[in-house]
Amino acid sequence: MGEPAAVIPAVVPSAVAFHRSLGRRGVRTIAVAHDDSAPSVRSRYCDETVLVPEPREDLTGYRDALLALAMRPDVETIVPLREEDVYVLSKYRSEFGEHVETPWPSFETLRTAQDRERLFDAAREAGVSVPKTVTLDEVDDWGRELVVKSRFALLTDEYLPNSSEEGIVETGSATFLPPHAEVDEERVRAAFNHSPHVQRYVHGTEYSVGVLYEGGEPVVETQKRIIRGTKYYHGPSVYHESVDVPELETIGRRLLTALDWHGPADVDVIRDEETGEFELLEVNPRFWATIQLEIHAGFDFPHYYWRTVRGEPEHPVPEPEPGIASHFLPGELSYLHSVLRDDHPICERPSVPSTVWGQARSIVETPRFDLLSRDDPLPFATAVANEVRDAGSSA
Repeated sequence: MGEPAAVIPAVVPSAVAFHRSLGRRGVRTIAVAHDDSAPSVRSRYCDETVLVPEPREDLTGYRDALLALAMRPDVETIVPLREEDVYVLSKYRSEFGEHVETPWPSFETLRTAQDRERLFDAAREAGVSVPKTVTLDEVDDWGRELVVKSRFALLTDEYLPNSSEEGIVETGSATFLPPHAEVDEERVRAAFNHSPHVQRYVHGTEYSVGVLYEGGEPVVETQKRIIRGTKYYHGPSVYHESVDVPELETIGRRLLTALDWHGPADVDVIRDEETGEFELLEVNPRFWATIQLEIHAGFDFPHYYWRTVRGEPEHPVPEPEPGIASHFLPGELSYLHSVLRDDHPICERPSVPSTVWGQARSIVETPRFDLLSRDDPLPFATAVANEVRDAGSSA
C-alpha cells in the first residue's frame, strides 16, 4: 500500500480509460463502486476495489468513504468523473485538501456550473451565446419547439435550501414539446422538484471542448463533434470525432477564464443549423465519458491529470488532429434500441436499415473504441452484459 495511488469512481467508460492509462504507467488505481458489477472493477489495471455507498442514496456516506480513502498515505488524489463526485470534492475541498491534491473548481464556481441560470448569466457576460431559456413560470409563448429540462445539472438540498429532502434531490428528465403542446405546469413543477428551465429547441450538431485548467489557465484543450448519442434525438455520445474549430476554442477560453476555472471541464455547445452560430448548452465540471477518444487522438488526459497532481513538469501536448473517431459500442446498442422503439415529438426517427448500415460502416471504417481492448477485455464484456440486462428490464 506504499505506491502512490489514484481513486477512480466506477463510471463507464471514463473510469476504464483512467485505470488503463495510469495502470500502464505503473500508477496504482483504486476503484470505488457501490457494487462489483461495474465494468472498471473488472479491468486488469484495477489494483483494488473499495465498496462505497451509492451517492444518490447516501451522499454523506459517500463523502465519508472518499475522505477515508483520502486519508490513506498512498492516495494522491481522487478523480472527478460524475456530478456527484465533483460536488462532494468541491463542497468539502478544504477537508480533502488536508490529505490529497485538489485540482477541482471551488464550490462557488461549481455552483455556477451546476446551476444553468447562473451559468448562462456568466456566459452572456463573457460574450458566449446561449439558447433562449426561461423558467417554467416565465414562459409566455408555447407556440415553438421547446425542451423542458432541470435548471440544475445536479440538484441538492444545498441548492434548494427550502427543500424538505436531504442530499441529492431527484429531478424529471428532459421533456420535448412540439408547438402549442398542452402543459400541466403544476405536474411538471412537481416532477422536477423546482421550476425547471424551458429552452428553445435548437436543431443542429453538438460539439464539446474538453479541457484541463490550472489557476484559470488552460493546460490542455481538445474538441470533438458528437455524431451519435444513446438516443437518436439526444443523450450521451456513443460515436464521436475529433475536430479543430477555432470558434470552439474561443468559447471555451472566454467562459472558463471568466470563471477562473481550475481542474477538468467539458463545455458542451450546439451549432444552430439555421444560423450557424455556436450556443452553449452546459459545462460539465469534471472529466467526461468519452475521454478515450482524446487518448486515441494523442491527448492522454489521465496522464496530464496525474502529472498536475504530482506537480511534475508540463508534458508536451500534441497538435490537434481532426478526424480521429471512436465508438462506445454498448451505447451503439442503446442507439439502435432507441431507433427501434422510441417515438419523439420533434425529431424524425431514422430508418432501421439506414441506422444499421451507418453503424456497421462507421465501425469498419473507424475501428477505434472507447471500451473494447484486446489486452483488457473484461470491462467491455461486463458493459455489454449490463446493457443487455438493462434493455431487457425496460422492455
